Amino acid sequence: MASPVSPCTSKIQNGTEWISLLQKKLASFLFLLLLLSASFLFSTWYSSHNFTFGGKEVLRDSALLTDHLELNSTAQIIAHDEAVSPIKSCDLSKGKWLRDSREPLYSNLTCSFLPETSNCQMYGKPPGYLYWRWKPDECDLPRFESKSFLDLVRGKKMAFVGDSLARNQFDSLLCLLSQAETPLDVYHDPFDKFRTMHFPSSNFTLMVMWSEFYVQGIPIIINGTATASFDIHLDILNTKWTSQLPGLDYLIISGGNWFFRVNYLHENGSRIGCVNCREENLKDYGIAYAIRRVVRKALESIISCQDCDGLVTFLRTYTTSHFENGSWFNGGDCNRTEPLDEKEINLEGIEWEVRKIQNEEIERIKVMDKDAKNHFGVLDVTKAMMIRADGHPGAFYNKKWFNNANDCLHWCLPGPVDMWNEMLMLNLISSSSFD
Repeated sequence: MASPVSPCTSKIQNGTEWISLLQKKLASFLFLLLLLSASFLFSTWYSSHNFTFGGKEVLRDSALLTDHLELNSTAQIIAHDEAVSPIKSCDLSKGKWLRDSREPLYSNLTCSFLPETSNCQMYGKPPGYLYWRWKPDECDLPRFESKSFLDLVRGKKMAFVGDSLARNQFDSLLCLLSQAETPLDVYHDPFDKFRTMHFPSSNFTLMVMWSEFYVQGIPIIINGTATASFDIHLDILNTKWTSQLPGLDYLIISGGNWFFRVNYLHENGSRIGCVNCREENLKDYGIAYAIRRVVRKALESIISCQDCDGLVTFLRTYTTSHFENGSWFNGGDCNRTEPLDEKEINLEGIEWEVRKIQNEEIERIKVMDKDAKNHFGVLDVTKAMMIRADGHPGAFYNKKWFNNANDCLHWCLPGPVDMWNEMLMLNLISSSSFD
């Protein structure tokens, strides 16, 4: 039988327990106070210093950090990942098309400027061609951001010069930007070959100017009807576009496809030869020669422009057609449903030679522009687009424009051509250092 606990002993035990509990609570309070003090001291020092992480300085000032993050969001440059090369050292022309489950940035329902000739979805083209993205080997090509683009070109004026593929890129950019703001249609000629759009909120002007040869090309008329051939005057510029150079901030030139027909070359007022003519007593200079001459003439006109200091010019390289089983008007089609395998493209044909000439002429003009009053670059899309045999309208467009022929030259919108403007945006970010 247990001994009874006296009242005195019970009080002593209760007091001891109370003191022990008080000591524990006091210890917890002191620890919390110490932790708060340390946190205050650390945050004070933290807010006034930058840190280094892996040898890289990390911004801690909130305003600087915001700017830093916004810039990297735009450029998608992963500064701390040494496995990814900086954009400036990345060759955007070398890469592969990867599947992409994301929806396009616009559609025929959200872009009121989309022409019927490129509106493949409206005419029932299976949508598989939409779900691919171009991945350069050495870096990432950021997805287009309409608002960021308009911020980059705020108060600027940009023009595309070339043939219907220059218009293809213009229409792509117009659709992309219209997702952020609806532009005003300032001007278009009766044939819609010259057009000017204006984005009021950013005071950005976007133009397209038709010039299939850069120089003067006069259709050859036989029995009152224009033929498919031209007299190309290699030494006379087409002033319809060169007269618009003063006041431009950005110029994107492209071309080449119109030289694959029978054309006649002139210089100093006389016919000197031809391209693809196979006529006796007339020298056939070939496609490559003619393209080099007109690209050189166009670029020289830019550096000789009196009021064009600071003009940034990009040459978008040649893109080929993908006709199979014929051509435009003899049953040619392009029914591929996926990009080609790289082994299926020819990097030794005329398409690759044209690309080589365009790159060489850009390097030549950089050397000639000794004072560097202008700036030149290349949007090298040739190889990427050689692979995209699936991205043309084919039979899926309003055929009244091309006499019921399949179109395996131009590009669906939205489609692979949107990548050209992603490449353009990244180059604009780099060129902003010229300002």
